[in-house]
Amino acid sequence: MKLFNAAIMSLCAAIALAIIAPSFSLDVENGIASYESEETASSLRGMKRNLMGYNMTCDKFARVCLLKNSPGPDCCNKKCVNVKSDHLNCGMCGYKCKYTEICCMGKCVNASYDKTNCGGCNNKCNKGEIALKRVKLDPNNRVASRMDETDIVGLKNYLDAQYYGEIGIGNPPQKFTVIFDTGSSNLWLPSSKCTFSVSCYFHPKYKSTKSNSYRKNGTRAAIQYGTGAISGFFSYDSVRVGDIVVKNQEFIEATREPGVIFLVAKFDGILGLGFQEISVGKAVPVWYNMLEQGLIKEPVFSFWLNRNPEEEEGGEIVFGGVDPAHYRGKHTYVPVTRKGYWQFDMGDVLIDGKPSGYCANGCSAIADSGTSLLAGPTTVITMINHAIGASGVVSKECRAVVSQYGQTIMDLLLAEAKPKKICSDIGLCAFDGTRGVNVGIESVVDENERKTSGGLHGASCSACEMAVVWIQRQLSENQTQDRILSYVNQLCDRMPSPMGESAVDCGSISSLPTVSLTIGGRIFDLGPQEYILKVGEGPAAECISGFTALDIPPPRGPLWILGDVFMGRYHTVFDFGEKRVGFAEAA
Repeated sequence: MKLFNAAIMSLCAAIALAIIAPSFSLDVENGIASYESEETASSLRGMKRNLMGYNMTCDKFARVCLLKNSPGPDCCNKKCVNVKSDHLNCGMCGYKCKYTEICCMGKCVNASYDKTNCGGCNNKCNKGEIALKRVKLDPNNRVASRMDETDIVGLKNYLDAQYYGEIGIGNPPQKFTVIFDTGSSNLWLPSSKCTFSVSCYFHPKYKSTKSNSYRKNGTRAAIQYGTGAISGFFSYDSVRVGDIVVKNQEFIEATREPGVIFLVAKFDGILGLGFQEISVGKAVPVWYNMLEQGLIKEPVFSFWLNRNPEEEEGGEIVFGGVDPAHYRGKHTYVPVTRKGYWQFDMGDVLIDGKPSGYCANGCSAIADSGTSLLAGPTTVITMINHAIGASGVVSKECRAVVSQYGQTIMDLLLAEAKPKKICSDIGLCAFDGTRGVNVGIESVVDENERKTSGGLHGASCSACEMAVVWIQRQLSENQTQDRILSYVNQLCDRMPSPMGESAVDCGSISSLPTVSLTIGGRIFDLGPQEYILKVGEGPAAECISGFTALDIPPPRGPLWILGDVFMGRYHTVFDFGEKRVGFAEAA
């Protein structure tokens, strides 16, 4: 089937080239005779009729290839061809282009990736565009046709919270399910040597003794995620992803998986798709090796996540291109601003069309397929919680700050004091030129930042800075001072627990507001059907907000993590070659 697909793709490329390739003349010199006599012409006409019936055999009369209806002017292996366009004889007889390439002016090029031959020979991409492989699918059998492609991996969807796919390790391959995580860069799996963690007994374990491609490493390793951690040691083996086999891949055999996170997980391990800069032990990520070993021609991969957990097809990841069946319109691209994570700049957040003001001067965001929810600063998440009626916890610190300093903060804002300095001016924060935010997810923050940032800003400082943003927004809407203080006190009663869940009334979903993010100058809307996770049916159903609080201190923060809640709504392209991320409406 793979060979058949290759043949079909080659045929399509040849047909496309025949349509769009420019015509060119051939200088007949160096021993190639011209048509000088009637006898010669007559002989050639007879030879032409004969060759048209016998596939243009030209071993005896090479000049027959110069006839008007000849496939080409060159004689290769008894057949007339055009070495400037024939993918089986490109530039010279017998030189075959790869099945992903076409022959353009005697050179093999990848029309799916080459900017100067974008989709065809000598067809240049417009400014700002890149060539991306569009995988052709059988519309009558989409699942089956995709599984035959070498660069597409189907995903399973568990309750819109876990998207995982199957890989194989070793030779013969041992099967495991993994999260394809753009928020980390290592591959790890449970090891047969994991004997003291309960989680390992509920998942298959890698056995190095069963693989003839295993190579020992033994270097110790540990990874801390936002929720959960693993430790173990490095090994080398072959990794099969779809029909792609990566050789000598460095990965971690996990010997400890403490806690219940991995115990209840539907997946066995994690395959990181982030940059090598954040790889533990500087191990080369699987994605890098796909490129370096020539297994993927285009340095691009893309995600489609199906947000209907009832459907059999949970999603897909395409290595080497995009699947046009799963997005509408054009992608909006933003450059990666910090290698390590797929991090980019983001504009303001809008709640029911009204700016929150918190990211008016810009925030950073990470596209993270390994995070289920959409995480952001407590200041804005609290505003969203209030707008959608999500439950929260009462913050005594917040209440105390508003009661004692609320009017003062308002007066200073009306006097046009600098918002960032207000909390230090009234003695609640030690001003360092940036906002003070609480320490958040460990995997995003460096060790030295975690040690130094906690003491600078206490609970009262954080509450003050949130109050400044909230009051500032209400003043911009010309609210009365009494209404502003009442609103801020309500927010103090809906503070989200850090990395916690907030319940929402299932009966109110249809009336909830739209929450929007500004990326690349474009507004990306999330409706309640996208940001509310519903578990169960009927009276027993529970609805959870897809927004969760996460505070990352400067200089890396404020930071948003756009997880599956966002990526399920928007098809996402991770362009490693151009170092950018693209979003388009999912289909």
